[in-house]
Amino acid sequence: MNLTFIPILSCACFALLAGCATNSGTGSDIVNDRNAKPVQEITIPKYSAEAFFKNTSYSMASWKGRAFASDGQSILLSSDETGVYNVYAMPVNGSQPTALTNSTTNATFGLSYFPNDGRLLFSRDNGGNELSHVFVREEDGSAKDLTPGDAVKASFMGWSDDEKTFWVLTNERDAKSFDVYAYSAEDYSRKLIFKNPGFQVSDVSPNGRWVALVKPRTSADSDIYLIDLESADAQPTLITQHKGNISYGVYGFTKDNAQLAYSTDEYGEFVQAWTYDLATGAKALLQKAEWDVSFITFSPSGRYQMVGINDDALTKVTMYDTKTGEKKSLSSLPTGNPSQFRFNEDESELALKLLSDRSPSDVYVLQMESQKYNRLTTSLNAEIDENNLVESSIVRYPSFDGLEIPSVFYKPKEANTNNKVPALVLVHGGPGGQSRQGYSALIQHLVNHGYAVLAANNRGSSGYGKTFFHMDDKRHGEVDLQDIVYARKYLETLDWVDSDKIGIMGGSYGGYMVAAALAFEPEVFDVGVNIFGVTNWERTLTSIPPWWEAFKEALYDEMGDPATDIERLRKISPLFHADNIVKPLLVVQGANDPRVLQAESDELVAAVKANKVPVEYVLFPDEGHGFLRKENRITASEAYLKFLDKYLRGED
Repeated sequence: MNLTFIPILSCACFALLAGCATNSGTGSDIVNDRNAKPVQEITIPKYSAEAFFKNTSYSMASWKGRAFASDGQSILLSSDETGVYNVYAMPVNGSQPTALTNSTTNATFGLSYFPNDGRLLFSRDNGGNELSHVFVREEDGSAKDLTPGDAVKASFMGWSDDEKTFWVLTNERDAKSFDVYAYSAEDYSRKLIFKNPGFQVSDVSPNGRWVALVKPRTSADSDIYLIDLESADAQPTLITQHKGNISYGVYGFTKDNAQLAYSTDEYGEFVQAWTYDLATGAKALLQKAEWDVSFITFSPSGRYQMVGINDDALTKVTMYDTKTGEKKSLSSLPTGNPSQFRFNEDESELALKLLSDRSPSDVYVLQMESQKYNRLTTSLNAEIDENNLVESSIVRYPSFDGLEIPSVFYKPKEANTNNKVPALVLVHGGPGGQSRQGYSALIQHLVNHGYAVLAANNRGSSGYGKTFFHMDDKRHGEVDLQDIVYARKYLETLDWVDSDKIGIMGGSYGGYMVAAALAFEPEVFDVGVNIFGVTNWERTLTSIPPWWEAFKEALYDEMGDPATDIERLRKISPLFHADNIVKPLLVVQGANDPRVLQAESDELVAAVKANKVPVEYVLFPDEGHGFLRKENRITASEAYLKFLDKYLRGED
């Protein structure tokens, strides 16, 4: 499991794309056919960054919470319609939503309605510092912070099945560990039910008896523990005894409190879903596929089981009726990729999101019996014709050692052999993230303005088996960087790409790869766009947020321990080799980023300036690791395009 950085430049989607990328659009049929008709010019309207980000983004309530109001008439959504995420009640009949919060500064996300009245829980941090608190909104509109404290980080863990209690994780006692508190739904009084000695808390059973814990040892090896809170000594018990490297994770407890659904790669390259019987300890296979089982969720009674398979950068979703064992069709829904499934309490209605490459997610409510649906939102800005946007394709190219590198490719509509376009290699975060198919305003904006984008899933990316995932362990900035170098070689083979104008772009770990490419392979890429990328691994690994303590050992095992591996970490840190950088660079950073500190970007910019190389710097004082304010996303995208037009395309 990847635990280091959020892949902010990738977008999840939920459908199976037929085929694996056989047609890369090289135009070779035109080259070889003497009778081919001349390539016709295609004119596509150009949309501004503001037009793309006038789209409205939506997020459902927590999967552990209640998305439907107690009267069933509305669902809880978060939306950035005003430019800042706020919480809304969206009527299921499709009428206008009601704003439930009105923050003008900090992103606010709905967690759950209360089961029997109009109260709700929501979360927000301060300027992207990731110190999220859990708040309650009363029916009169007033709000109360249930987890106060300047250095506190908290999260919602779900409701008890008697609806009298909800659980919250907070690190107020120890910044390095999250304890579990049971809060009264009546008066918000609370009780500490699990004092955490250093595990990752994954789930609490609906009856409140069991807590599931994960203990990572390395990036390849982890264990699951259970604690029975009704036991006299209540100590964590290991349930995944094993030899060698096996990764285990938790999907969640079943609704009947009988089993724990968990993930494991014990039986092959890909993650399977298994169950552990809480009474007997028996283990049984639940779901397997030729790819990773990415999620298992259940409806409120447990009758319906949703299974997601990460199938070549898409998630294929199947619904099962656990009473009959039969698959439940979702075919009545419009074409798209479904996600964030939320049932109402009697399971007669299912709220979900649908998206595609050319349109952001919209919210639908499906009637389970009739299969009729109601579309509640229209996210895509009306100024944009989605027919002018592009579909992605899956391609694979060989790296330096012949390893096939899977990638998501976006080709501008106007690109052809007579109209060659500049290209970008886009590197995801992680290091173990994955670039996926689905709508991205950032990518579509660049493609709309004539840039091809190859989102490469270099070795070390998740989704392609555990061998592929661990190929870059303690070889970061080396073998994975060569995969990115060979992405350029691949692009140069395409007769519609301008082989003299190929840049590199990425965020978080992808930003590190940008800086690494410019420092260690200074002549390969023509420009670089580094979005809050690590430049000094020694500093980053010694300054990780305290709440990462539970998986620090696994992080150090993958990246290196700054106490013992300092020589290698300095070797792969671009900051110490910045005098090699000779190509133009754009750096974008959030001042409140707790993962990649502002100093990482400040010092790189200063070093490149000292080289007399063009460098531009955009610093957002009100953002962290990822940009949540719409105005800042617009500013960033405008900066990307302006920089690329000047230094890659060569416009004045």
